[in-house]
Amino acid sequence: MDLAAQLAGSPEDAAPRLLGALLVSTIGSAPVAVRLNEVEAYRGEDDPASHAFKGRTGRNGSMFERPGTLYVYRSYGVHWCANVSVGPEGTGWAILFRGGDVVDGVGTARSRRGRDTDLANGPGKLCQALGIDGSHDGTNLLDHDSPLRLEPGSTPQLVMATPRIGISKARDVPWRFIAATSTANGG
Repeated sequence: MDLAAQLAGSPEDAAPRLLGALLVSTIGSAPVAVRLNEVEAYRGEDDPASHAFKGRTGRNGSMFERPGTLYVYRSYGVHWCANVSVGPEGTGWAILFRGGDVVDGVGTARSRRGRDTDLANGPGKLCQALGIDGSHDGTNLLDHDSPLRLEPGSTPQLVMATPRIGISKARDVPWRFIAATSTANGG
């Protein structure tokens, strides 16, 4: 899986191909790796559900950077959420990391989450398990020396496409992609 080439495409094409990839964090005491099993595509100014729908702002600027750039934001002022920019630079296209299975660093993920189950089965939980916060906005996930990296993984046998969730506009667009072989507890 050539992640750089994959991220150069449209969000709706790149998103399902990210399933099975690893999001690796070396932030803090020990590495944590999450195998992505749920993502959502957002198509910038062509997508009323996208943070980039009204163009570039100080908040969403990372969405408009080169493919592989991490866009981190607070959801409802409570949880950090993370996306990776895709497509041509300047488009504001991105893919939200909705969930995954912790495959390395389970002890660290449990400590960060304060629990033993449901470690990364939601965008806020995933960020907390990996130690991602607003200071990581703009990180290049394709840089091998980065504390946060996107790495190739195993492609799932079956991918389901469903409408996106947790949004109020363009809710019928089937750009939520789920690996059907994931575990139910997020690690």
